Amino acid sequence: MKKAIFFMCDQYADWEGAYLSSQLNQQDDWRIITASVMPVVTSIGGFKTQVDERLDELSQDADLLILIGGNSWEQDYQKLTVTIQTYLQRGKVVGAICGAVDYLARNGLLTGYQHTGNAQFLWKNDKQYTNPQDFREKQVVQDHNLITANGTAALDFTDLILTKLFTKQLEIHQEMRLQRLGFYRYVALYGNPYQ
Repeated sequence: MKKAIFFMCDQYADWEGAYLSSQLNQQDDWRIITASVMPVVTSIGGFKTQVDERLDELSQDADLLILIGGNSWEQDYQKLTVTIQTYLQRGKVVGAICGAVDYLARNGLLTGYQHTGNAQFLWKNDKQYTNPQDFREKQVVQDHNLITANGTAALDFTDLILTKLFTKQLEIHQEMRLQRLGFYRYVALYGNPYQ
């Protein structure tokens, strides 16, 4: 069974991980694990999540580490930084979106990777952000096993991570196209996907 850890702080952006977690959770061979610093976190949308793992017990052997953005990524956590470094060094897929990319920049975890984020000027005072030349003005960027996205790219983020993980590319792209277009427009263009 493969494991995906979704790490979220309090005031996490619930929509940024919802598409990805729902797609993975429907796979028979994937297990979703929620994690945070606190035992219970509340999303920007008001959903309370009782997490499966706390930061001090965070699994080091998952196949995928997703860092969900939100309003509370200002604090630094040494254990989380080391965990992210470990995943990157082991070649595991790490995905960060929105405010979580700010965390990576502040802690030097974007060094050596092309990347994107909400806005590069946010990192101008971050001493460990040393490679501004690698910033790309795109919704989502993949470089090796690191995938970064800005806060408006939940579907693109999901699409790229699923493309990285699975060989069933056509089905993944169909599902993301359906979400982008909506059912009726999709049906008008491509036919009913459920018939």
